[in-house]
Amino acid sequence: MDELLNWRREFPSLEQSVYMISHSLGAMPRRARERLNEYADQWTNRSIRAWSEGWWEMPVAVGDLVGRIIGAGPGEVVMHQNVSVCQGIILSCLDWSGKRNKIVFEETTFSTNAYLNHATAAAGARPVCVPSEDAIRVPLERLLAAIDHETLLVSVSHVAYRSSWIQDLAAITGRAHEMGALVAADIYQSAGSVPVDVGAIGVDFATGGSVKWLCGGPGAGYLYVRRDLWPQLEPRVTGWMAHRAPFAFESGPIDYAADSFRFLNGTPGIPALYAALSGYEIILDVGVERIRAKSLRQTARLIELARENGFRVHSPLADAERGGTVVLDVPHGQRVTDELLRRDVLVDYRPGAGIRVAPHFYTKDEELDLTIAEIRRILDAPAFR
Repeated sequence: MDELLNWRREFPSLEQSVYMISHSLGAMPRRARERLNEYADQWTNRSIRAWSEGWWEMPVAVGDLVGRIIGAGPGEVVMHQNVSVCQGIILSCLDWSGKRNKIVFEETTFSTNAYLNHATAAAGARPVCVPSEDAIRVPLERLLAAIDHETLLVSVSHVAYRSSWIQDLAAITGRAHEMGALVAADIYQSAGSVPVDVGAIGVDFATGGSVKWLCGGPGAGYLYVRRDLWPQLEPRVTGWMAHRAPFAFESGPIDYAADSFRFLNGTPGIPALYAALSGYEIILDVGVERIRAKSLRQTARLIELARENGFRVHSPLADAERGGTVVLDVPHGQRVTDELLRRDVLVDYRPGAGIRVAPHFYTKDEELDLTIAEIRRILDAPAFR
């Protein structure tokens, strides 16, 4: 008996499809609709008073729930719209004008991170992209060798989005700190499916969002900043919420708040924060360790089924190196994906990688077999031969 399947009743969309896309959009919790109604009621009935009755604190209060999932302390996580904003804030905190101006990142990182890292060259940064030979992983020793005394920031993904490869954050952080550099970890593809403890690892920054494994929907990204760094960081991407006295509406240079509010900027997206709450609560109730145990079992089964059918697996085969997604490199990948979606088998496709298949804690074992069987049927159809 799989006790985690008891949670299926909390996700209505699971009855409408074979849901294998939690790496891209986690299923919507039933109670998220209730939370959005709560927001509408607050806006209707409390109007402007809602700000002083909870809305103003929500970017940190909701961040505290995320913090419990990722190993951050109270007040150490603030909420933003997405990772692009969060990564931009991190980069804006740093002085790129000196000799220590390298940003080291891996070729397998998400495109947003690469775009921002390259764009920071206009501020004096030297982007250094460590290449991958197989588009699955970057050898750890190669990444560590790129970090030197001229490195200011190491910006890496914990789990690679195109292959589900897990990087050794502890080793990377240790090397970076030895060289006097900071570490920004993108934990979007790990938080909620792979255990991560930002405090224990010692990363300086971490970013992620709610769309995927956290089942929190779009519009709720999060930023963790190590507490002892707060006094020395002054983000140039800022706004009135980051001021020590925001309602003084002073017109001079900003006087930053002493706490993590200094990493906020403009008016927060309150509806998205309401929507995200239910997913965080459920992940905390289920427990990431239990989610990970089931994920390893089911992804191993997916790999076994894929290989039995002759499908190339574009993800690590070793449990310790693999996140929650299995990527299948099959012929006509985009067309196969389109046909799977038409049949209500929800997956997605990434060029140069393949079809991404992601069970979550609410996935039935028989859905693994069904997904692979449908891919086989599609490929065996005359139109695909």
